[in-house]
Amino acid sequence: MFSPGYRSDDRNTWWRVYKPRNWARLAKPTDLRMSMLKTMVTQLLEHERICTTLQKAQALQRYADRLITLAKRGTPTAYDKAKGIVRSDKELHKLFTTMALRYHGRSGGYTRVLPMGSRDYDAAPMAFIEFVGHAREFHPAPRGPTVNPLLPQAAQVYLKQLPPS
Repeated sequence: MFSPGYRSDDRNTWWRVYKPRNWARLAKPTDLRMSMLKTMVTQLLEHERICTTLQKAQALQRYADRLITLAKRGTPTAYDKAKGIVRSDKELHKLFTTMALRYHGRSGGYTRVLPMGSRDYDAAPMAFIEFVGHAREFHPAPRGPTVNPLLPQAAQVYLKQLPPS
């Protein structure tokens, strides 16, 4: 009949029931959160890698990937939508020229979030967020061949001598 959390003595509080969201609220009101994310997207376009908290990086990844998709469309409508998000004309031009050409053949996954430990003074988990495929991107360490302990000794020695692939 009524949603959970309804109390018969107060009929106007049914809307205060917690509803799960599909986005991170980051402990900010909507207008401040959107302003922060727009600024961070602009900084990410300018520097192509920024360091922030893990939660902000995950929220930012969603908006950055959507912007790249808009840039790949290249329509006037997409340009107007991106203009409402990106704060400077220089980065807007970079988005629709450099970034759109860089990710032309890619169908998603334009950004990468790399956790990097925690901040000293409040232990907040920190992360880098960067565009995939830019000149100074982080690469994972090369892994050598894995050795099965059940292989004969001669095969293990041979596998250890192979260069990492």
